[in-house]
Amino acid sequence: MSDSPPTLAATPPMGWNSWNMFGSRVSEAAIRDAADAMVELGLKDLGYQYVVIDDCWSIKGRRDGNGDLIPDPEKFPSGMKALADYVHGLGLKIGIYSDAADRTCAGYPGSYGFEEQDARLWASWEMDFLKYDYCNAPTDQATAIERYSRMGAALRGSGREFLFSLCEWGGRSPQLWGRGVGGHMWRSTGDIFDSWVDIWVAVDAPYYGVGIETALDIAADLAEYGGPGGWNDLDMLVVGLKGKGHIPGVGMSWIEYQTHMSLWCMACSPLMIGCNLRTLDQETAALLTNPEVLAVNQDALGVPARRVRRAGPCEIWKKPLADGSVAVGLINRGSTGNDIVVRASDIGLLDRPKAVRNLWARADRGDFAQELTQRVQPHETILLRVTP
Repeated sequence: MSDSPPTLAATPPMGWNSWNMFGSRVSEAAIRDAADAMVELGLKDLGYQYVVIDDCWSIKGRRDGNGDLIPDPEKFPSGMKALADYVHGLGLKIGIYSDAADRTCAGYPGSYGFEEQDARLWASWEMDFLKYDYCNAPTDQATAIERYSRMGAALRGSGREFLFSLCEWGGRSPQLWGRGVGGHMWRSTGDIFDSWVDIWVAVDAPYYGVGIETALDIAADLAEYGGPGGWNDLDMLVVGLKGKGHIPGVGMSWIEYQTHMSLWCMACSPLMIGCNLRTLDQETAALLTNPEVLAVNQDALGVPARRVRRAGPCEIWKKPLADGSVAVGLINRGSTGNDIVVRASDIGLLDRPKAVRNLWARADRGDFAQELTQRVQPHETILLRVTP
């Protein structure tokens, strides 16, 4: 393996995915509109570059006479190559979806047994990204590694560079083998829902869904595995869904969305927006476009944050940055406001004056040498950059 820095996914990938907002209603019009909005809203200039078509894009239940996948002509009347040309013309990249079984999660044709054929087809359409799911596949780790290896090899042999996103949900420890099969990002969680707590706690629903609080604990165990060229993926962002995603009836507060965005940035998770960009309100835009917060996620050092101290419901996370400063997350998972005391030893900096900047407020907070006390509201995260 080369020791040279990766050219693809050198920092966590950023973009937009169709599933959380559109589900089975994905269409050419929705993809074009999202791509247009990414440019018009300045998201492209901030680093968001992938526009990803999720499940339900093909004709259900069949392939054509040559065995090729068939884009649904009602949803994608211009065809996938024309759509890719449109997205590329805006200076963005485009992604497609499939599954490592005969059927996708929604029952559309998967790619098991057709890996090389499908990879060549996507390459002919000039796709740049593959999200590869694991519904309807055997549950053991060895089979998962074998099936993802097959697709990884097919993508490398397609004649086109693909960012390979492994959507395995973390149950078979993809952080241990994701890079080895050619992956650039690997799902480390079940599906993240627009909820602080797990979905079966929030609503009476017959499906599995992870809340942001559970994602905190999952991320805390994964820091050593992410880095340039391969990232722990905490799933698509639910910031801004406000209960209007494809699973209605749940939703978080602005403070909870702030903690969600803070964790994804600190953990070096890919940032794939899931809300409708055409109805983006000012407070949601502020969470998705804060350049100082995004810089933590996109820092060239590429070291995911670690949880360094817990005191009751309060936590301190730290993430070293390339310029020698440290990003510090102060998280209150409790139901009442709490003072969190940060000690210099918590964040690995000497007892000498350190400049502190509040990244969400985009304001300097002053200096400290040994201790810093910060009031943190319920479910809030204060994100600081501490510079010695």
